[in-house]
Parts: sequence; structure tokens; C-alpha cells
Amino acid sequence: MIRRAVYAGSFYKSNPDTLVKSVEACFMDSLGPGKLPKGIAESEETSPFFLVPHAGHMYSGPVAASSFLEMCKYKKPDTIVILGPNHTGMGSDIAVPDKAEGWETPLGTMKINQEFVDKLIDICSLVKKNDSSHDGEHSIEVQLPFIQYLYDDPPALVPIAMLNQGYDSSMLLGETIGKIINDENIIVIASSDFTHFESHDSAKEKDARVLKAIENMDPKTMYKIKYQDGVSMCGIGPIAATIEAAKQTGREKCKLLNYATSGDVSGDRSQVVGYGSAVFYKNELII
Repeated sequence: MIRRAVYAGSFYKSNPDTLVKSVEACFMDSLGPGKLPKGIAESEETSPFFLVPHAGHMYSGPVAASSFLEMCKYKKPDTIVILGPNHTGMGSDIAVPDKAEGWETPLGTMKINQEFVDKLIDICSLVKKNDSSHDGEHSIEVQLPFIQYLYDDPPALVPIAMLNQGYDSSMLLGETIGKIINDENIIVIASSDFTHFESHDSAKEKDARVLKAIENMDPKTMYKIKYQDGVSMCGIGPIAATIEAAKQTGREKCKLLNYATSGDVSGDRSQVVGYGSAVFYKNELII
């Protein structure tokens, strides 16, 4: 079974050629890195983990491209684990694919790393196989065209949808992922947007406090700020789990790469969504 592209034609382009051009436009956008990836480096440095937003490409794509430009500076991973929030409310608390053996976009199909999925289920009782958790979810799907653009032969995929984003559950999931990865060439992506449907200035102010906690690799403070300040970020669980997995694998530093809101794109700053990208790394970043 292949999990078909649900959001091609809405969150991103459905025509392969047009999709490639739109991804390139995200890299070149003034809100993005302003340059295209030059190919995959064969650096011996350990690849970082990443924070990437997940709105429609026209809105969050330039901020997302900042993380993917950094990704291409390192050797191609064998597998990419993507943790995304479950917006639909369907399926299990924390879910990996069941019958789906691959995920499709207009740029091709990424195979599921079933060995990793099975290890995750064996070690962490919170994780269940459930395709309905993924059927209508966009937070993971929108990342795939960027990955497929970077790699002619894309890595294997492990999509994890989180309906349960509680602190303890997220920490356990992150710890488990870190143990499975160990020293293997595997990248983890936390998929999240930040403040939703507030003014541009309010979103920036709230998101800055959350992003500071993320930069400090401090998920407990991140949760505290979210609930005390009413920050409507949607992927706190994926971020917390990724920070814990990063620490488990020696990636104990974080750098914020980019931040913008939908208002920076549309010009309407009355009701915006905030987008941030960051890297969690072990050694010095490649400039």
C-alpha cells in the first residue's frame, strides 16, 4: 500500500515540474536563504537534526528552505524521521504507518524504514501502527517535496504523527528514537508552526520566548511558556521529542536559522501564523 499525496494541489503544487520550480523559489525567496542548494556535501561532521514549519509552501516554504539548505551541507542520511502533530484527531496517540510501505508526492515515492518502525514499537509502548493517523495529516507530507528535491534517490522515511503531545510522552519518545539511532546516519525533523491567528507583533513576541527555550535545548521551559503565555504552537511534542533525541545522540547545541510570519508573505499582519526553522547540532555548523 502507498500513502498517496493528499495535499498536492493545495499546500504545494501538483505538477512535478511546477513543484520543483516552486521549491526552488522557496530557496531563492527574500524571506528564505536566498540561494539554491549546490548538491550534497560529503562532510564527516554529524548531520544536525532540524525544526521545520509545515504550512503551505507559499507561506512557510522560505523559512523551511533555511533548514533544508543546511541539511544539504552534510552527507545524505540513510533515513529521515519526521515527527509531526496530528491535527485531525484521528487514529492513535502516537502513530507510525501500518500497511503503508511508502509515501507518494508528485516527485515520487519515499519508502518506509520498516526496521526502524518495528524497533520503535518494540521499545516504546506508546507508539502504535495506525494509517488513519496519517491519512488526512499535512504536517509530515509537506516536508517530502523538499527532501525529494535535495536527493535524487531519497532516504527512507519514518513518519510519526503525535496526537498525544504531553511532556512525559514526548520525552519518552525522543529518548527511544535517540537510542535506536545511536551513531547511525539518521536525521530527525520536528515539524511545527508557532503562534496561530494573532497579530504579527503579538506572534513575534510570544514566539521569541518559545524559540529562546528551544535554542537553550530546554523543553520543560518551552512547555511552561506555551501554557503560561497561551502560545498556540501546534507541534510542541515533536519539538520536545526531537530535542531529547538530539541530546541522546550528542547534539547538544541549537541555532535558530530563520523566523517569519504569514503576514510577511501576504502583507496582512492582523491574523498571522508564525514559522521558525532551527538546527540541533553536535559540532560546529558548516558555513
